[in-house]
Amino acid sequence: MSLKLQEILLPSAHLNGESTLPSIYEMSNVQGLTRSSLDEDDGLFVGYGFLPSLFPYRMQDLYDRADALTPYLGVILENKYLKAVFIPALGGRLWSLYDKEAGRDLLYTNPIVRPCNLAVRNAWLAGGIEFNCGMVGHHPFTCSQLFAQETHLNDGTPVLRMYEFERIRRCVYQMDFFLPEDSRLLFGRMRIVNPNRVTVPMYWWTNMAVREDKAARNVIDATVTYNNRGGMVGKNPVPVFEGIDITYPTNNPVAIDYFWKIPDASRKYTAHLGADGYGFFQTSTSRLQGRKLFVWGQGEGGSRWQEFLTADGENGRYVEIQAGLAHTQYECLPMPPLTAWEWLEGYGAMTADPDRVHGDWAEARREVQARLDQLITAEKMESLLAETKPMALRPADRTVCCGSGWGRLENLRREKAGEPLLCPHLDFGSTGDEQIPWLRLLEDGALPGDPSDKPPVSWMLQDEWTALLEASPDSHEKYLHLSAIYLASRRVREGAEAIEKALSFRTTPTALFIRSQVERLRGDGRTAALTALSATRLLPEDVSLTRQTFSMAIGAGLYQDILDAYASAPEPVRRDGRVSLYYAFALLRSGQVDQAEAVLFRDGGLSITDIREGEISLTNLYIEIARYRAESSGTPFDPDAVEVPRQFDFRMNVPGKRKQK
Repeated sequence: MSLKLQEILLPSAHLNGESTLPSIYEMSNVQGLTRSSLDEDDGLFVGYGFLPSLFPYRMQDLYDRADALTPYLGVILENKYLKAVFIPALGGRLWSLYDKEAGRDLLYTNPIVRPCNLAVRNAWLAGGIEFNCGMVGHHPFTCSQLFAQETHLNDGTPVLRMYEFERIRRCVYQMDFFLPEDSRLLFGRMRIVNPNRVTVPMYWWTNMAVREDKAARNVIDATVTYNNRGGMVGKNPVPVFEGIDITYPTNNPVAIDYFWKIPDASRKYTAHLGADGYGFFQTSTSRLQGRKLFVWGQGEGGSRWQEFLTADGENGRYVEIQAGLAHTQYECLPMPPLTAWEWLEGYGAMTADPDRVHGDWAEARREVQARLDQLITAEKMESLLAETKPMALRPADRTVCCGSGWGRLENLRREKAGEPLLCPHLDFGSTGDEQIPWLRLLEDGALPGDPSDKPPVSWMLQDEWTALLEASPDSHEKYLHLSAIYLASRRVREGAEAIEKALSFRTTPTALFIRSQVERLRGDGRTAALTALSATRLLPEDVSLTRQTFSMAIGAGLYQDILDAYASAPEPVRRDGRVSLYYAFALLRSGQVDQAEAVLFRDGGLSITDIREGEISLTNLYIEIARYRAESSGTPFDPDAVEVPRQFDFRMNVPGKRKQK
């Protein structure tokens, strides 16, 4: 058994920092729904804990699609059975898990670091195992560095500890991974602490990517699954639903989530086993009650997405099997004040009888559970969780790398207020540039002034800090931050008053953008777009601002304004895929069809680096151009008959084309 640090070279995109904008606009999340047709005894918290925005986090939306060879610090846990590679800089992701006995990868390991727009802060990566804490969706740290430390179990087994302070729930999550000498399982001991004196909505999902295999079956102890069909949370039987066995992921024609309804008394596990009965499994102690299967489907859109998430020319087809605190991802759970939730997860290889795995569903479940019990029993998992609690509360032996300075800032605030510190056994490092304005507010009673009119380096959303701001001397900075805080909390009237006070001190691009959001939330889309265009003229090089502005202007029908702003924008902004998309729509809706089509097919085809999961804007642009062509020639038009080129087709709800017999 060993823990070692190793430089890992991976072709990678450039993240290029974070957006300058306060993220006070609405979250886009495919799980964001509240309608359900569940039974009264299902007891789900559907819709509980959803957020209006990701404020105070800034979006990670400036990445490119480069493949520059980039060094990452890898932390490797290894024994004679398994080799696990973690990358703390990528949200602590378990990048790969290798079965040394079988000589086989247990997970889908992406050959490239290629961010795409699937996370709550936009940037997200496919492959490996991702650990999500706090709010519904791929969490804020999926492309950010965590604190990483080395510690040990009582018998000397090395432990990799990773942790962070999550700013919206104001919680701390801690992950302790270890691989004992004779263990066929990699263990992850998870701990979430709510240090607040109020109940907070809490979310956790462990997302595991495994290679798509047409013969593989997802086995869990369930006969019913929750899913979302047509915007409604409902249930269907397992394994056969609408004539197909849904436990074989490739049987599902379109992208869909299945949340398996596992009985309370049943063992919590998920296994993805191939034709030979071999594959990956995950199990946990009882607190992690939910399990899920996600598939991209077999249609053109799902295939295109899997291509988009990996290196050009690579076979990136995978499915996700997941494990969570709640039964579904349409909900958070209420976490009591001053509480810690802990559980143990295990990951490894399983070899089961293939005839039983791929036979009767009840027999398949019995076979997998029997094999799991041979590897580790539920009782052993629970006892190991209890035995390792002293380790989880003990300071580490050494720090490998540091995360953000927000936990340190919170502890400084708590210390000054005479409150208990966050998790005293954890070292939250030191503050950095993003925390400097808030340190000044804490120590001097006022935010520092900035006559340069540059956007703020960070934002804050926490009652204690809001009170400090409200008590501080009047200034542009005070009211700029208060306006964003109020709007993020949907206190629109107060936000409107605060932004006008900020603008009375001076006019800045950020203040104008916030004013535009006030106008948008009040239902005046045209005025909002015009105000945002004014902000863009003051900061024309800001890609994030131009994207948001053009989106608002498209909605308001201000096509000529977009054309004028695009013509005067710097070249890097004009080359941005999303900016070009809005420009193409403005051209098209201004009657300039040829020019719009030229933008769509520019450089071999328009690519939107941050196209969102579920977004079909490129598809719609192509179809809308086809409609204009048909109408101008008097040809009947059927949008469903349009053959959309593969590169523009991201429709995940369209089944694959069936071969003619």
